Amino acid sequence: MKAFFKVALVIGVVATVAGCQRLSGNRNYATPLPAAPTTPIGEATLQPLDPNAPPPGTVLDPQASPQGTEFASAAPVAEPVDAVAVDRSDMLGGWKLASGGDNCMAFMTLTTWAGGYRANTRGCSSPVLSGISAWDLQGKQVILKDNNGGVVAQLYAGAGGRFNGQTAAGAPVSLFR
Repeated sequence: MKAFFKVALVIGVVATVAGCQRLSGNRNYATPLPAAPTTPIGEATLQPLDPNAPPPGTVLDPQASPQGTEFASAAPVAEPVDAVAVDRSDMLGGWKLASGGDNCMAFMTLTTWAGGYRANTRGCSSPVLSGISAWDLQGKQVILKDNNGGVVAQLYAGAGGRFNGQTAAGAPVSLFR
């Protein structure tokens, strides 16, 4: 019986070694690429960053107030006499959003988010409007917010389900279907 196990063990080892040799000889790897020459990096001094400057590549809205102040000074918008009370469910779904020369889409959900409910925009060329990520109701007022909870716009519902108000920079803004 011991001899049988020894023979089986030897056959197993031989089969394993033969299989490994067969697999290792049949590699389908790509040949390595030659090393690419590199050029040395030049030496230069960097200017310190201006903390008030926008990040590189930022497209500024010509109608917005100076960088960093568009949300800090968001004065409350006075409630119009013809303001209509709205419910959260009235806000759900897709809306057309217009401010200045910008016409785009806004989408509202009831998923909780940064001090309100989740919102997003599509097709807005203005960085301010494209930054909308939340909305909330405070009485009859609809407040559109950015990712940090800053006020982007304040609107009130009027006749016909159209919301009118202003951005934090003071530009008129409308939300309608």
